[in-house]
Formats: sequence, C-alpha cells, structure tokens
Amino acid sequence: MPPSKTSYVCLPCRASYKQPYDTTRERRCPRCTQPLIHVGSAFAAPRRRDTAAWRTLSVLLNAGVRFHKSCCGGPGYRPRTLHEVRERLTHAQRTGLPIATALTMHELP
Repeated sequence: MPPSKTSYVCLPCRASYKQPYDTTRERRCPRCTQPLIHVGSAFAAPRRRDTAAWRTLSVLLNAGVRFHKSCCGGPGYRPRTLHEVRERLTHAQRTGLPIATALTMHELP
C-alpha cells in the first residue's frame, strides 16, 4: 500500500502540492525554494488567481489553523471569505478568545 499523501502550500506562489507526509524532511517550494506549510490532508486549494481566497487562507495558516481530517469526516468549519475572517477576528479581540478558536467557530454568539 503506498503512503498516504497530504497537502503542502506555498503562500507567496499561491501553489499547493500533495506529497507523502514526512516529519524528518523540510519541504521546499519548487518555484521559489521557500519552506512549504503543511496544511493537512483535507485541504482543497483555491484557484491561483483568487487572491481573496488566498488572503483568507494566509490568515488561517498564520493563526495556526490546519485542515486535518477528524474522526467524523472533514476538518470542520473554516471561513471562506475575508468578511467572515474579519467578523471572527473582531469577536476574538472583543472576547479575548484565541484567534484560532474564533476562526474555526461555525456561528458567532
């Protein structure tokens, strides 16, 4: 059985790569040679020209949010638009909630 593959992302190039998971090796982008970010196996990359989606993804990844499968299917809720991200960041700032937790909340109270 071949090893399962997981997704890695290069934010400056707006590129996604599926590669076998290996903790001992640092993955580098073949275009710009910057380190790739491990995002998880349940990740679906936006189109390269969709800059708003890549900005949203950048906020999520910089906050530590990843796209790993859970026991019941997918990774759970992730905001898809900058408007949703702004709402959740404002909520986190007002309540003192960690940013990663606020970003993954499906509905704000």
